[in-house]
Amino acid sequence: MEIQNQYYMDHAATTPLSKEVLNAMMPYLTVEYGNASTIYMPGQRARHAIDESRRTIAAALSAKPSEIYFTSGGSESDNWALIGAAEAGEKKLRQNAVDALKTSEEIEKIHGHIITDQIEHHAILNTCAYLEERGFNVTYLPVDREGHVDPEAVKEAIRPDTLLVSIMTANNEIGTIEPIQEIGRLLKGYEAETGQRILFHTDAVQAFGHIPLKVSELGVDLMSASAHKLNGPKGVGFLFVRQDIQLPSFVHGGAQERGHRAGTENVAGIVGFAKATEVAMRDMTLRINTEISVRDHMIQRILNEIPDTLLHGDSHKRLPNNINILFEHIEGETLLLLLNEKGVYASAGSACSSGSLDPSHVLLALGDSTEDAAGSIRFTIGQETTIEDADVVIDILKPLVAYLRAC
Repeated sequence: MEIQNQYYMDHAATTPLSKEVLNAMMPYLTVEYGNASTIYMPGQRARHAIDESRRTIAAALSAKPSEIYFTSGGSESDNWALIGAAEAGEKKLRQNAVDALKTSEEIEKIHGHIITDQIEHHAILNTCAYLEERGFNVTYLPVDREGHVDPEAVKEAIRPDTLLVSIMTANNEIGTIEPIQEIGRLLKGYEAETGQRILFHTDAVQAFGHIPLKVSELGVDLMSASAHKLNGPKGVGFLFVRQDIQLPSFVHGGAQERGHRAGTENVAGIVGFAKATEVAMRDMTLRINTEISVRDHMIQRILNEIPDTLLHGDSHKRLPNNINILFEHIEGETLLLLLNEKGVYASAGSACSSGSLDPSHVLLALGDSTEDAAGSIRFTIGQETTIEDADVVIDILKPLVAYLRAC
């Protein structure tokens, strides 16, 4: 079957590489192929490009260039943040135990405690599971019906051995923006009151480049992001590490990334990430306004014109491009296949869970039944998505939903 038109509605999974980004990358994919670790001119030009890229991304966050470390993407950044903070914290706890003359047997049992929530991306949840296997304790906080983490619940979960809190900036499935600033203030206040410092990490993969983020305002110590969520290349991300924090190396080998992350730098990818960041900052206000207009139009039409539907997530404190709808009495995967035949590309949730038969852990945490979670579809739009595109998609969607409910 020939598809006349295609409507891409899965920008949360990945975004198209912009022409501006591709043009910025091309020299480093062709003639400027120098290794940034070498001392001759081609290598030094590559080093200069990386340094400039680091400055661009740091400026977007109001961070210092020395606080930005380039990685292979959001998952690596999340792993490094959690495992690094856990290992560093465990070492400190054990040293305190040595100073307190604890026995070696008692010291071996000391690991530490991490706080996160039930709707995190699997890059966080699976890393936490790995740390649990190593002996760390993890508290998984519940969320309310709209997907919010309660800052007071974070405070109540803190223990004397709590090392790290990791709460995502915005949820990848339902788009809810979490109260990161409030949690950051709470943790700083707790430190001032008790003297106990707890590191604060946020997975900002879905939020960076889409909404304003300043690390000083948020109060975070660690932040993860990925280029391909904002019209940049796949395979490159960053981890922001506040300058007074020392994380152990995650990838061992050479001295790249100031000795913290070994491996020959992906110069073209890093340059592309910086250009994508520059464009995102430049166009952010226009992009937010455009996407909210299309997003709200789609939500209103779907809820008003298709019976037995429900919006997941906060209707206001949500990412500008996210629409997650429960269609009662249908199977979401079947609807996706029918939409695909019509040239409409959406998803049932996280792209990292594609192929899984299990219902979304995010929707189950909101209180959805297994059946309802299986009947939910995520549409995520881009700046280029128009009202006309949205109307075509909804006009395709309506009869398909009716057809499936009649079966």
